[in-house]
Amino acid sequence: MNIKIIKSSDDYAQAMARLNALMAIDPEAGSEKDNELELLALVIEDYERKIAPPVTPDPIEAILFRMDQMNLARKDLEPYIGSISKISEVLTRKRPLSLSMIRRLHSGLGIPADVLISGAENSQTIIGEEPEMDYTKFPLKEMLERGCFGDFKGNAQRLRDYAEDMVLKFMHGLLPKQSEPAFLRAPLHQRGTRDADGHALLAWRLCVIKKARANPAPREYKKGTITAKWLKDLARLSAFEDGPRLAREQLGMAGITLVVEPHFKGTYLDGAAMLDEGRPIVAMTLRHDHLDNFWFVLMHELAHVAKHLDEAHPLFTDNLDSPDEQDRIEREADGIAGEALIPQTVWEKAAARTSHQSSDVIALAEKLCIHPAIVAGRVRHETKNFRLFAKQLAQDHASRHFI
Repeated sequence: MNIKIIKSSDDYAQAMARLNALMAIDPEAGSEKDNELELLALVIEDYERKIAPPVTPDPIEAILFRMDQMNLARKDLEPYIGSISKISEVLTRKRPLSLSMIRRLHSGLGIPADVLISGAENSQTIIGEEPEMDYTKFPLKEMLERGCFGDFKGNAQRLRDYAEDMVLKFMHGLLPKQSEPAFLRAPLHQRGTRDADGHALLAWRLCVIKKARANPAPREYKKGTITAKWLKDLARLSAFEDGPRLAREQLGMAGITLVVEPHFKGTYLDGAAMLDEGRPIVAMTLRHDHLDNFWFVLMHELAHVAKHLDEAHPLFTDNLDSPDEQDRIEREADGIAGEALIPQTVWEKAAARTSHQSSDVIALAEKLCIHPAIVAGRVRHETKNFRLFAKQLAQDHASRHFI
């Protein structure tokens, strides 16, 4: 047996001649010539693959072939593709196959999934399995407006038709490798009386992760960095005109990424603390765009990072409007945030607490080296009188520091 790698057309011709001769002999299974035949076939196949790569099967041709085999009319494809107009667009290559179409064509007509998938906009899925969720329930229009779906063009119905494709494409690369189901079902500690829309919350979380990865913290976070003193020093940055921007820089130097991402409808979010592959992120929606709200939410989420956030509890979301669900964890985070901004012993003796006078608010803010809006916000929160200092607070927006 003298088999060598084929390097030229002459080598190929000789190998084919020898292969034909061996096939004519029809050697006994397991014999030396039978082994030579098998090896020679492999060498020839390798050479043929190099000079003529296999042609990728065309999904539309596969559908047309199956229609011809089964004597199907276009109307017979409605259960798999949809309306006659959609069928026409697919067969004329004006509309790509969606993953749901592929799944139905594979199951109903037995067309191999690997042939059909080459015509899809996204193939990050297992065609033989039903999807884990209803992708049409995601806030598709809001996600499109935020650029989650790239240059997708089409009306609302087309977006729904390709919801699975577009959402999976957006998710791809954001979900931790080999742990996508675990990520989607991650334990959630949620503060609030209203049930948040789970699909909208997941979309928001992924938008946050995308932003955080685009501008990661320059240093690695070390447990124990966040102390009571560290939080008090951070709170003093509020006294500066660009305090929120300085706070983001300070968090970055501590290994924490601060992200501002508006909430999606149905989430009722003020902020969240989360882990992305071990890296802490503090995310804020600025749903209530006032400086007092910004600083309290920031301190509250940092309390979660310091005390509660770990791999077993990778996500805390907060709707701070809610008076309910005041469990131990939330009470602890509220207490840490309050002490960092206005210590309780100072607050109990403060004139601003009972006088509700702007001069007393400013005096206490100067004493604590914090922004007056934080003191005014504390008065409003305790009295539940949100008309107090409304004009002053209306002028103090945190969002202008994150444009």
